[in-house]
Parts: sequence; structure tokens; C-alpha cells
Amino acid sequence: MRFAEFDYEQRDLDKGYNNRTLYVNVSEMKILEKPVSDQMKEIFVGGKGFDLWLLWNGLPWDRAIKWDDPENEICIACGPLGGTTIYPGSGKSIAVTISPLTGSIIDSNVGGYFGPYLKFSGWDAIEIQGKAKSDIVIVIDGDSNKVYIEEGSDLPKETHLLGALLTKKYGKENLRSISTVTAGPGAKNTFFGCLNFSWYDTVRRTVRYKQAGRGGIGTVLRNKNILALVAKKTYPSPKWVINTKEIPKLREG
Repeated sequence: MRFAEFDYEQRDLDKGYNNRTLYVNVSEMKILEKPVSDQMKEIFVGGKGFDLWLLWNGLPWDRAIKWDDPENEICIACGPLGGTTIYPGSGKSIAVTISPLTGSIIDSNVGGYFGPYLKFSGWDAIEIQGKAKSDIVIVIDGDSNKVYIEEGSDLPKETHLLGALLTKKYGKENLRSISTVTAGPGAKNTFFGCLNFSWYDTVRRTVRYKQAGRGGIGTVLRNKNILALVAKKTYPSPKWVINTKEIPKLREG
């Protein structure tokens, strides 16, 4: 069952930016895009900066918000150099939320392919708010230019089973095109649940995972009844890669 669907047009990257972010409210089953301003790029450059900007502007100002309030957000971004393979660590993503462990804002960095595939699909960041009534899966399909929310109650909850199933379901013949974000059963029952970001290992022919382990962000994901995020993008052609001539050369010394 599909609860919501959003169609969008693909854009060419502009100096590493799509100039828009993705907003998903799972209480209202609402999906929309938000513009990225020049101020946002100049002052809050990078994955963490974008996450903090979105979280700051997404929370209500009239009262304090706790980690398990529907208004709390999970924001994920990878910055303007994300997915540029000539730079070590450019596959990293940053996740930000209000932590169930500390009650304050926490960030955690993680590998896997989700951040780059989110960017190649047309988005500089994803911002998730609300709390679903039942387990759901959020899919960002950069091949068909659609974002949709599907029923997930009948899916396995364990990451190693769920990640493999979703990779095969949405990747079909191209398993490398899929990256998932999940949090296992432990995240539902503790305050220190991790987010598991996946990539398909073509050598070992299996789905592997990296963890965003700080702050209990996986616990927030499962509290929102989000079973998984899925980003799908066929491995990008060279036109997606940032033109390195646009990046000023570092001075020696």
C-alpha cells in the first residue's frame, strides 16, 4: 500500500548542490521540497550545517521539544563534495536529531551510499518529521524521479534481513543502485539505537552496513515507526561528478 507519492524533475548539480532539500512528514503523509538559499550555502556549508539549519527551522519555537515528540526531526545530508570519489571520505553522511540519550541535539557521521545516492537523486538533504501510525518505508527513487511512502508492517525488522530484502525488491537486476537506512529491533527497545547505512558489495555479493552510532538516532527512527529509508540511483555517469576545475587549488604550505 502506498500512502503518499511526490513527483519531481531531475536537476544538474551546481557546484555540488541541487539547491533543494526533501521534507517528509510521516504524521500527515506529506512530501514536499524546500529551496536552498545562498545564505544557507555560505554560512551552513556541509552536511552538518544543512542538517542543523533544517532542524533549527523545523522545530516549533513556542515550547521545548523532546526526542520522542512528533515534532522532532531526523535530518541527513552529505555536503557539496559528497559522492565525489576523488576525495577520501566523500561517501560519508551526517545525521542529526534530538538525542534520546542526552535530550540535546546530536550529530553522527556514517559511511554507506545513502548520502551520495540522495544527492544524485536530486536532493541536498532529507528532513523527516512526525510519527507514523504503523511501520512505513520511505523511498527516494532517483531513476523515476519519485518519492513515496509505503506500508512496511509485513516486512522483517532485523536489519540484515530487511536491508537484503529491500535491496532486491527495489534494485531488481541492479543491486548496486540501492542504499538503505534501517534500525533493528534493539533500537525500538533502547535509547542508543544505531542507524545502519547500507551499500551493496559487488565483490562479496552481499549487502554491507556502516553505523551512525552516536546519540541514539536509530531509536528516534523507530519511534517514528519508520522501518527504512531507501535511496535508488543507477550508478551515476561522469556528468554527475563535480568539475574539479571549479575548486580553487590549495596553496602550498
